[in-house]
Amino acid sequence: MSDQSANLALPYIAAAQAQKHVTHNEAIRRLDAFVQLVLESVTAAEPPSSPAEGARWHVPVGATGAFAGHAGTLAAYEAGTFDFLPVAAGFLAFIRDEGRLAVFDGGAWVSPLASSPHRAAIAATVLEEDLALSGAYVETSLAFPDRAIVLGVSTRTLAAVTGASSYDCGIAGEPAKFGGSLGVAAGSTNAGVIGPTAVYAATPVRLTANGGSFTGGNVRVALHFLACAIPGA
Repeated sequence: MSDQSANLALPYIAAAQAQKHVTHNEAIRRLDAFVQLVLESVTAAEPPSSPAEGARWHVPVGATGAFAGHAGTLAAYEAGTFDFLPVAAGFLAFIRDEGRLAVFDGGAWVSPLASSPHRAAIAATVLEEDLALSGAYVETSLAFPDRAIVLGVSTRTLAAVTGASSYDCGIAGEPAKFGGSLGVAAGSTNAGVIGPTAVYAATPVRLTANGGSFTGGNVRVALHFLACAIPGA
């Protein structure tokens, strides 16, 4: 008989084992990491300086800091340290920074509908980023991916915008594509929906100042789009 369970590798307590609580607590700790899986990110190269208790990540290739050398594992933070645990194909998780539900196919986190190697699918995705405003315009570091079907961009002014009387939300060459003359007061919002539009290169969102350059303020930007998964061979 194995000394651990087949699926989650939970350690078994052996007959006549001393300090049984150690094995039991290790199993509970692993269950706490795996059950109702919510991942902070599957692309973050290293964790924040002060991780939240119980927070979990899937470690990407090329990770640094505390994640270095642990690519492909589940990093679960508890009691001041990380446990690096194996992830098997078929695990289902909510990815917090992407706002989507995904399944692990053995190499990547994909739409549940795209988990079969022989099925095409459509994945609906929302990416969010908070932008500190400065200068004539600011662009997101996140972008609509190549060949995405763009549905819209929504915004929320988190901290009052200064230096500009309003701002436009769009992309390079189309500065007000998702909304023009948007509010600078904290709490102002806009749902900039458009007719579905394809992009053929990674495309960031641009906020452009009106009536002067940005001297301050913070705006949360959400990119809404569909991605088409290619069918397998």
